Amino acid sequence: MKLENTTSDAILVREYLDGKESSLEVLITRHKQRVYSFIYSKVLDRDVTEDVFQDTFIKVIRTLKKGKYNEEGKFLPWVMRIAHNLVIDHFRKNKRMPKFQTSKDFDIFDVISDGEESTENQMINSQVHEDVKRLIEELPDDQKEVLIMRMYKEMSFKEIAEATDVSINTALGRMRYALINLRKVIDTHNIILTN
Repeated sequence: MKLENTTSDAILVREYLDGKESSLEVLITRHKQRVYSFIYSKVLDRDVTEDVFQDTFIKVIRTLKKGKYNEEGKFLPWVMRIAHNLVIDHFRKNKRMPKFQTSKDFDIFDVISDGEESTENQMINSQVHEDVKRLIEELPDDQKEVLIMRMYKEMSFKEIAEATDVSINTALGRMRYALINLRKVIDTHNIILTN
């Protein structure tokens, strides 16, 4: 896999948790370029990238020390999601969210794409997609139906309204509540997708 050190991420995490500080250095060195490039591709500012990068690994260390890490074998996707959340926090604090929408509607999957489809990115994206699908399953049926039609079938709200035999306002309302409930589920389960 990786030439500089053949020890897997999962083993390095375990070693770090067992008190071997140098294992964390190997992990950071191994993934630094990937995480740094991802952050920079979003904020386009070296100083901000440095800050977010530092904050990402501070959060990684804190989470590991609290014993809250349980992403067996998925260290990089987990770190990337933390970085992604911190990028969103940065834009929120500065009141200027980047333009994530492709059309008039917000698309959650635009946020998790960083333009390059490397094998690692595909793995990260498919992991986040899986997480989102699991979360959607927890929604009430009427909200789940609208969300799936909108996000996966790319139907307009007019088409959704006709297909579900409700008004456009009801379809929009269900979508809104679906997103609110998704947020609650994410917070309840402490899932790192977006804060």
